[in-house]
Amino acid sequence: MTRRDQQRLYDITTAIDTIRQHVNRGDLSDGLIFDAVRVRLIEIGEAVKALPNDLLEHEPGVPWSEVAGMRDRLAHHYFDTSHAILQATVEHDLPELEQAVQRLQAHVDDD
Repeated sequence: MTRRDQQRLYDITTAIDTIRQHVNRGDLSDGLIFDAVRVRLIEIGEAVKALPNDLLEHEPGVPWSEVAGMRDRLAHHYFDTSHAILQATVEHDLPELEQAVQRLQAHVDDD
């Protein structure tokens, strides 16, 4: 595990924390909140894309390719972004992702 990989895991947890702060300020019907959350989800996907597969394999329950694919969709098809999909991602997927990343961080710290 490289320092760069540790930084990417940190980037993901920081983005999740920031999304939580944005949502605490308002809901996704507010354009600023929506855009801020979308950008942080793009950051998460970018960080995931930079992580090595052998690390991600330690958390096989996470659909890593879908996380990366969502980044591409949000970055390239921003006019087609569904509020409902973002809401579901924030409510249901991010807590699971956060737990998986924390386990990966613990795994890295043990090495």
